Amino acid sequence: MTSTDRDPDFENLLTYLRQSRGFDFTGYKRSTLMRRVRKQMQSLNLENFGDYLDYLEVHPEEFNFLFNIIPINVTGFLRDASAWEYLAEQVLPNIIRRKNSSDQIRIWSAGCASGEEAYTLAILMVELLGAEEFRQRVKIYATDVDREALNQARQAAYSARDIQVLPAELRQKYFETVGNNYVFRQDLRRSVIFGRHDLLQDAPISRLDLLVCRNTLMYFNSETQGRILARFHFALNDTGYLFLGKAEMLLLHNNLFTPLDIKNRIFTKVATTNLRDRLLVMAHTGDDESSSRLFRHIRLRDSAFDTTALAQVVIDLSGTLILANEQARTLFALSPRDLGRPFQDLELSYRPIELRSLIERAYTERRPIKLTNVERYISNAEMQYFDVGITPLQDTDNTLLGVTITFHDVTRYIQLQEALQRSQQDLETTNEELQSTNEELETTNEELQSTNEELETTNEELQSTNEELETINEELQSTNEELQTINNELSQRTTQLNHTNVFLISILRSLQTGIVVIDNSFNILIWNYMVEDLWGLRKDEVQEKSLFSLDIGLPVEQLQSSIRDSLSGKSQFQEMILDATNRRGRHIKCYIAITPLTGTQVEGAVLMMVDIERVSSMISTQEIEERRQQQ
Repeated sequence: MTSTDRDPDFENLLTYLRQSRGFDFTGYKRSTLMRRVRKQMQSLNLENFGDYLDYLEVHPEEFNFLFNIIPINVTGFLRDASAWEYLAEQVLPNIIRRKNSSDQIRIWSAGCASGEEAYTLAILMVELLGAEEFRQRVKIYATDVDREALNQARQAAYSARDIQVLPAELRQKYFETVGNNYVFRQDLRRSVIFGRHDLLQDAPISRLDLLVCRNTLMYFNSETQGRILARFHFALNDTGYLFLGKAEMLLLHNNLFTPLDIKNRIFTKVATTNLRDRLLVMAHTGDDESSSRLFRHIRLRDSAFDTTALAQVVIDLSGTLILANEQARTLFALSPRDLGRPFQDLELSYRPIELRSLIERAYTERRPIKLTNVERYISNAEMQYFDVGITPLQDTDNTLLGVTITFHDVTRYIQLQEALQRSQQDLETTNEELQSTNEELETTNEELQSTNEELETTNEELQSTNEELETINEELQSTNEELQTINNELSQRTTQLNHTNVFLISILRSLQTGIVVIDNSFNILIWNYMVEDLWGLRKDEVQEKSLFSLDIGLPVEQLQSSIRDSLSGKSQFQEMILDATNRRGRHIKCYIAITPLTGTQVEGAVLMMVDIERVSSMISTQEIEERRQQQ
C-alpha cells in the first residue's frame, strides 16, 4: 500500500496512538496492522476507524485491549525443529569454541512472546556446557513489547501440551510439575532475564554472541526492517550470529549480514573494521535520537560504573539487580552470579539499611533520596559510615527505567583510580571520508541501478507476499488453538452429560414404580420399563406421542384436568386411584401421583403409576381414598 493509498482515518488513528500513548505503529505493515485493529473493532461493533478513535478518547481502558491484540504471540519450544537442530550442532558449539573458559556468553531473544524460545536456548546451552558452567557464564536476555506475554514468560509455567514437542528426557530434566503446569527449573531460570523492549525506540542490548528474532521482522515495512537490522548489527559482536524466522530472508541487507545457512535463516554479521563503516551502520537507522540512545546505553554500562570511586548498583523496574560496579562488588561481596537475581533476595537490600521501601519512595516521588551517616558494622566492632543516594532513572519520555543506588564511604575519601578515557576523532576528516565514500557509492549505484531495480522490485514483492502469508498463518494457528480449547471444553461437557444420563437411567431402572414424564404439549419424554410391563407398550412406540393419544387400559382422559393443573402451577402434588386394565387383561386399581417438572419454569409433568396390589405392603387403598376425600 503506497502513501497515496493509505486510509486517512487509519493514519489519524496511528498519529493519535503515538501522541497520546507514545506507541509508534507507523513502521508496521499496514495490511497486517489494519487487520488486527479491525478484529478488535468487530468486538465493539464499530464500522470505521474514525469511530474507533472516538471510542478510544472516551474509553481510555481500551488501549490495553488494543495493545494486547496487535502482537500475534504464536511461539513454541523447538519451533521449526530443523533450524534449532542446526543451531545446536553448528552455531552454539562455534560460539563456545571461540570463547575462553571464563568468558561470558550473551544471547538476546528479541520478540520472545511467552518465553518458549528463550527457555529453549537455555536448554540447548545447558546441554552443551553443563548446569554449573551455564549459570556462571551464560546470560539470555528475552524482550518483547507485550507486558502480559512477559508476565507469563517470567512465571516459566507451561501446560503439558506446550512442552509435548520436547523429548521426554528433556521434559523430565528441565521442568518440575506444579499442579497441572510444568515449571522451568528455578536454578537455571535466573540466567534468563526478561524485560520490555521496543525494537524501534529502545537502545539494543550490546556485545551479543547470538541474536534470535524469529517471525517478528515480517510485521514491519521495508524501511523499518532496515532500521531494526542496523540496530541488530550494532548489538552483535563481529563473530556474532543472527537467527531469524522462516519467512525472513534479508535479501536487501547483505551489507549488514551474510547468510550462513539460508534454509534455516541463520546469518553472520558483516564486520565493520573502522569508524567510517560504523557510522554508516548507525546512519542507516535514519534516527539521530536512536544513535544517541546507543551511546548513552554504552556509557551507562561500560563507563559510568567502572570509572567512579563510589560503590554503585543499578536495579531495573521489576526489582532485578542489573549492574554492580567493582567497588560495589568488593564492598558488599557481590559476585557475577548475583547479577540477574531479585534485589530483595540479596543482603544488600536490607543491610546496612532497608532499601526496598526507599526505592518505592523514589519511584513515587520521582526524585533522588539522600541519606547521610548510615552505619555499617564490620568485623572487630569497627564501623563504616555511608552517604546513600537512591536516584530513579527515567527515559527521555519520563518513563521509569529503574533506580541507581550509590554508597559513598565517608569514613575515608578515596582517590579516583581509574580515569575516563575517550578517544576523539577529527569530525571534519571523518566527514570528508564519508563524503568521498558516498560519491563513490553514488557512481557505482548509478551503473547498477538499471539492472537491480527490476530485481529489487520483484524480490520485495515476493518477500512482502511471503511475510503476509506467514502472518495469516500465525493468525490461523492462533484461531485454531482457540477452537481446540473450545472443543476440549465441549468434549468435557458431553462426557459429563453422558454420565448424568447413564446415572438417570440407572435410577429409573432401579425404581419399582412406573414413571412417565411429559412436556407441556403432553408428549411423552420418559417411559420406563415398569410402565412398559404395566400397559404393554414399548418406549419406542410411545416416544414423543401425546399421552392422550394412547390406546391402553388406563382411562387417560380422566387425567387431563389434573395434568393441566400441574402444568399451570395450580397444584404441586396430586394423587388418585383409577380403575384400569393391565396388558394381561386383568382389572387393577392403579395408583397415580402427578407432580410438575420444574426447571427455571414448569417444563412438563411427572406421573408415577403403580398397581396397588403389588405395593399393598407399602400403602393401603383406604389411606389413599381417605386422603382423596380430604382433598
